[in-house]
Amino acid sequence: MAQEAASPAAPATPPSATPAAAPSSSSGFLGDLFARDKLLGDMGGLRTDLGNYGISLGFQEISEVLGNVTGGVHTGVDYDGVTEMSLGLDTQKAFGWAGGIFNISALQIHGRNLSTDNLYTLQTASGIEADRTTRLWEIWYQQSFLDGAADVKIGQQSIDQEFMVSAYSGLFINTAMGWPALPSYGLYAGGPAYPLSSLGIRLRTTPLPRVTVLAGVFNDNPPGGPFDDDSQLRGAEAAGLMFNMNTGALWIAELQYALNQPAPGDVVTPDSPPPGLPGTYKIGFWYDSATFPDQRLDTMGVSLASPASNGMPRMHRGNYSVYAVADQMIWRPDPDSPQAVGVFLRGMGAPADRNLLSFSVNGGVTITAPLPGRDNDTAGIGFGVAQVSSNAAQLDRDTGFYTQTNYPVRSTETFIEATYQYQVAGWWVVQPDLQYVFRPSGGIPNPIEPTKIIGNELVLGLRTYVTF
Repeated sequence: MAQEAASPAAPATPPSATPAAAPSSSSGFLGDLFARDKLLGDMGGLRTDLGNYGISLGFQEISEVLGNVTGGVHTGVDYDGVTEMSLGLDTQKAFGWAGGIFNISALQIHGRNLSTDNLYTLQTASGIEADRTTRLWEIWYQQSFLDGAADVKIGQQSIDQEFMVSAYSGLFINTAMGWPALPSYGLYAGGPAYPLSSLGIRLRTTPLPRVTVLAGVFNDNPPGGPFDDDSQLRGAEAAGLMFNMNTGALWIAELQYALNQPAPGDVVTPDSPPPGLPGTYKIGFWYDSATFPDQRLDTMGVSLASPASNGMPRMHRGNYSVYAVADQMIWRPDPDSPQAVGVFLRGMGAPADRNLLSFSVNGGVTITAPLPGRDNDTAGIGFGVAQVSSNAAQLDRDTGFYTQTNYPVRSTETFIEATYQYQVAGWWVVQPDLQYVFRPSGGIPNPIEPTKIIGNELVLGLRTYVTF
């Protein structure tokens, strides 16, 4: 199986996607410290001057401390963090070329990973956990046409920024609330998702009001290694410079429908508000043309657990999944109120013979402005379920049979998460978090006590976002 326990995927929302910020002010560096939207403000007018030429700079640090007080292989605390740096160019402002956007970004990943060190979970505790390195993340050019009704993006892309995204789930810290658990284990190295990216091309169009179609094709294997050796630090991939084109093609498409939201060109006024509460509904699929190892059988059709096995998994041509995402606001006292309650649900399935996980789902509830006077805060409670495939579970039964032991059979891993984003200032967000994991990795032997499975885990954490 793919080694995603050692190199987890990351969230669909990028590290820079912090909550809505307060307006910026330029009345002095310290005097307006808590009123500005970026810690460094306008940098003495530099940001404004660069903006006049279509240039935008981004710099953000996410740091967190996570610890498991129960369960896991052992208890303990780890620190991890990521610094994101980005440069954008609007070609219209820069040199009069309408509809063009250029973007380049890099990551500096530091600290240790609690999930790797202590938890051994499928749905890792934090979406920013990754191997320590400094790497190129994305570099792409996007061109719009048909008066903005369509655009094409080409270059090195991290597809979790646009595909399978739930707007409400981005609040949460657990990895599966961003990039889902199923593709994290079903694709080479977890696919082209944070902190990885791949060369590809993406088309977005709006054929009907409130209907959007996303489609793209990408290299499916950012590190370029075999399926069972997907290190993020393989050769040039440690710096994000692998540009592998030799494994397979990942095709992905998504149909989106925006409910009770303005179509392009619509004007919303107090006299003509939307007819109901807004929501977004998506269905999609992906197909990977590479080969994938069977979860139970070798090339001779013998269980990989058998002493008679040759140890070489049967290979299957192609892998695929179908998914659906729903985000729906269910309560708001009036259209102008900052208060709102939203719900989300995202699920997907894949064939059991070539996937460690055959089904994953996550969902939850978020509350914006949950307390009086805290209009920019958000609270939420959510869950995630990862179902180990029937073929992988059968391999466990085979292992028990051939070893004549009571070897545990993996089933379902489930977590619940409660979190609160407290906006200290426009540039600073603090987020306490609690997660509880039932049956980590579906029930695997504890490497320290092999006769027992890893115990349920209570994980407490504190994350902070600083936008410079």
